[in-house]
Amino acid sequence: AEHVKLSSSLRRPHQLVCLLMTTSSMKTSRLAQYIALTKPRVTQLAVFCAVIGMFLATPSLPDWRVVLAATVGIWLLAGAAFAVNCLVEREIDSRMARTARRPSAQGEISEKQILIFSTAIGGLGMWILYAFVNPLTMWLTFVTFVGYAVIYTIILKPATPQNIVIGGLSGAMPPALGWAAIADDVPKQAWLLVLIIFVWTPPHFWALAMYRRDDYAKSGLPMLPITHGPEFTRFHIWLYTIALFATTMLPYAIHMSGLIYLVSAIILGLAFLWYAWRIYRHYDDVLARKTFTFSIVYLSLLFLALLVDHYLRF
Repeated sequence: AEHVKLSSSLRRPHQLVCLLMTTSSMKTSRLAQYIALTKPRVTQLAVFCAVIGMFLATPSLPDWRVVLAATVGIWLLAGAAFAVNCLVEREIDSRMARTARRPSAQGEISEKQILIFSTAIGGLGMWILYAFVNPLTMWLTFVTFVGYAVIYTIILKPATPQNIVIGGLSGAMPPALGWAAIADDVPKQAWLLVLIIFVWTPPHFWALAMYRRDDYAKSGLPMLPITHGPEFTRFHIWLYTIALFATTMLPYAIHMSGLIYLVSAIILGLAFLWYAWRIYRHYDDVLARKTFTFSIVYLSLLFLALLVDHYLRF
């Protein structure tokens, strides 16, 4: 039937063009659906922090070939973990306005297809890291994959309102992965970067959970604003932001960074504290949304300040 349709179209050039455009559009749409499974925006921030770790691992510029291979490998494994997350939470996602349009939630991509896709890009990522970077980076990234896709998504997230705190370690690992890629080691400086992201995660994510609390109530997940109430959550956002401000002073305290980073960390930290204080004392959903957005900008600028300070000092 397709052959007859195509043969008929060959006699009508304008119909052939339309057929080819439709086919191309379908392929593009399918590709976009698979890319959406990898949560590109979240992956970009994680990979950005990993790349910063790569540059901080050496006083000179790292080998660009290793940087490229590590970036691709970490990106692929992170995408594979997010695809598994979409697979496991497809029913939960379908009940939430924020995630209902994901192809997994809408059933546009089957469970088998998601599993094959995740296995393929995850396996490719591991091979790239092993062959072109080093085994330490491969294993650390694989452990991070298991931590997010299995321990956090399957075990912790539906079990405890502290899921984002405990499971946040897997999301905080990218700087250590980047550092290991260049140095084949993970010293205390790399773990300090992990600690910063680990402490940053709760106020970042709870701000989202606050203005999306109705969504999370429908999901059935034990998120902190649902289990302990908005006031309790707002107070903990404030407390964790204070802890974050103190934690970001540590790179300067251990002489890992200089005045450029210190001044940047203080300015960014005071801005985050201002947002957190307003959430605690004068909450509204618009403010929570702005806080969530600022938290992403905050982390990006903080790590960028580390990079600028690193090379200007050396």
